[in-house]
Amino acid sequence: MFGLSKSVEMPTPEDALPGRAERMPVPDRHYVLDTPLEPPYPEGTEIADFGLGCFWGAERKFWQTEGVFTTAVGYQAGLTPNPTYREVCSGRTGHNEVVRVVFEPGKVSYDELLRVFWESHDPTQGMRQGNDVGTQYRSGIYVHSEAQQLLAESSLDAYQMRLRNAGYGDITTEIIEAPEFFFAEEYHQQYLAKNPGGYCGLGGTGVTCQVGTGVEG
Repeated sequence: MFGLSKSVEMPTPEDALPGRAERMPVPDRHYVLDTPLEPPYPEGTEIADFGLGCFWGAERKFWQTEGVFTTAVGYQAGLTPNPTYREVCSGRTGHNEVVRVVFEPGKVSYDELLRVFWESHDPTQGMRQGNDVGTQYRSGIYVHSEAQQLLAESSLDAYQMRLRNAGYGDITTEIIEAPEFFFAEEYHQQYLAKNPGGYCGLGGTGVTCQVGTGVEG
């Protein structure tokens, strides 16, 4: 968003910005769901983290999903502690713009969240998403358990097959163990609910697939 970052190369630890020890202030309540953004979360809920381009539109996709308890946007999978948005956009932190999704497995499965993830962006574009170019717009799944890892990898295989058949290239999504999550600034949280006419930036491929149980139309 804003076209601030054009860096498509991850910084080295030597080149990364130093960051800071102070955490970003976090709002007490979700602007839409009226639930807490920070732990403790209700017993039985689980956490899923996804990067799929501009986190404004990505977060809206998930807070609109039945069974999601709360969402928040932040920065993950980089080098700089407690980065600011401007620092992330400089390309010198290595962070991705990420949505944290706290969900109730009895109401929505991780497979269903993966479906929302894959079908809300183009995972074949590398360090970009549409007109948004930079390392913070890369596609990523940051897993919190071995079960999430296996489901994410299985879903990637299923979507790769369908995307190739539709004429797309190789998926570039990174799937790694969830690194530390740094909350983004307050104004980024639930941005499109506060600014209904705001920029979204998310597209998609139009390719659908039933994840977790094989490839189906």
